[in-house]
Amino acid sequence: MTEKPIVLISSPLEEEHVARIRAAAGDRVQVVHEPDLLPKPRYIADHKGAPRTLTPEILNRWSALLAKADILFDFDLIDPANMPRNAPKLRWVQATSSGIGEFLKKTGLDKSAITFTTAAGVHSRALAEFSMLGLLYFFRDVPFLNRRKQEKHWERYTVRGLAGSRVLVIGLGAVGRACARDAALFGMDVWGLSRTPGPAPEGVSRVIVKSELREALSQIDALILACPLTAETEGMIGRTEIAALKPGAVLVNVARGAVIDEKALAEALQSGHISGAALDPFTVEPLPKESPLWELPNVIVSPHSASTVAAENGRIVDIFLDNLDRFLSGRPMRNKFEPARGY
Repeated sequence: MTEKPIVLISSPLEEEHVARIRAAAGDRVQVVHEPDLLPKPRYIADHKGAPRTLTPEILNRWSALLAKADILFDFDLIDPANMPRNAPKLRWVQATSSGIGEFLKKTGLDKSAITFTTAAGVHSRALAEFSMLGLLYFFRDVPFLNRRKQEKHWERYTVRGLAGSRVLVIGLGAVGRACARDAALFGMDVWGLSRTPGPAPEGVSRVIVKSELREALSQIDALILACPLTAETEGMIGRTEIAALKPGAVLVNVARGAVIDEKALAEALQSGHISGAALDPFTVEPLPKESPLWELPNVIVSPHSASTVAAENGRIVDIFLDNLDRFLSGRPMRNKFEPARGY
């Protein structure tokens, strides 16, 4: 009789979601969840947990579980780069993040025989909400309102508003499409940049390609970065592109920090060339205390948490259960990471 594949829950996960996995998997797999071997979560959907002391007992017990695992729900948090050696039976890892390309390349896991699937699509609604928060915050000039409130000064004023403004969304995957739909509902003229030309998604009036980027930057009022980090997108928004932006533009980054030149961005924010920025990811995380971005009043600093909402783990488990069915039946898996394209 063939042994049941073993699913090892390898990062903090609420018990209700573990129970869902067990119920849906039935007797097709063995689900192993040892929460006392995992970090303690600090908040809902915390996939890293609080720092902990790794005793010899914890390491030995965890190593024994890894050695038997066929499937991991999330990466091994202790020694991810050596998963092929430490988990010799491992065939598939369901990530809890959408953007795992940089991590897989850094650890060399992109060259392993393990199948990786991402959480792509799970975070699109939350990231679109953050993007609209950033646009509204600066287009409706909330910093001005805060200053007036502190001064207890009552005086009517005018803002430019979103309707009639133009926004360029770089990256038209699930996140970019959600941002585009929301922006269009607020009356914005939405342009999108895609790797390849094709039909415009819902809410997008014009699709451009990378060769048209610099010309387009001078014609937009806002820029949303929603692309994966790949060799093609790293440094895409450099000093030249920032200078090409229409003066007073607003920038939102829900992609990765390395997509934009942070030093040039800070300088443009200090000069007022960019009127405001809502930033979730950064090149170095945590953002160093000496970064000027902390001090700038026209910057929203989010600790790479814009995608984290209370419903996140439930949505990731939905993808995992769908992929588990596909894995066990030999069907193509959803959100499969492709090393050649980097996502």
